Amino acid sequence: MAAVPYVALLRGINVGGKNIIRMADLKACFEGLGLAEVRTYIQSGNVVFHASVKDGKKLVGSIEKALSAAFAYSSRVVLVSGAELAAIVKQAPLGFGKKPAEYRYDVIFLRPPLKAKAALPQFPTNPAVDAAAAGEHAVYFRRLIAKATASRLSRVTQLPVYQEVTIRNWNTTTKLLEMVSE
Repeated sequence: MAAVPYVALLRGINVGGKNIIRMADLKACFEGLGLAEVRTYIQSGNVVFHASVKDGKKLVGSIEKALSAAFAYSSRVVLVSGAELAAIVKQAPLGFGKKPAEYRYDVIFLRPPLKAKAALPQFPTNPAVDAAAAGEHAVYFRRLIAKATASRLSRVTQLPVYQEVTIRNWNTTTKLLEMVSE
């Protein structure tokens, strides 16, 4: 069985001094699960790897269990296959990511069974600052930098849906796609 490329997006590590995990230790944990070609990207919990397991739910369960045991925290992972990540980047709204001096662009990745169209109304927007759109696998969020303090994206942290998502900026998202495509 051919190995499938994946990206594991970890929630809540190395943020605000909580759940501190060194990337070398994170890589070793994934390798300990028998995953191949493991690489990490920046300190916010992005792991690119290959696995022969094609059952994403089973794979997430194994990863979360291993992370929770190794690092003594309640692990939550959003798993994205290389093909899904390519579709997320390809399906971004027209012009998304094209004006980085004017807008901040974020991709909101969802834990199954949450779907983007169902999740979209749960992300508050300020029409003068924010724009949000649902893709097939993610929600795209754009904020006007000049009025970033008026953005409503930060309010999502207090909503139940926040436990079922993880957010990465556009630059990180496209870099992860580069890595998973290598």
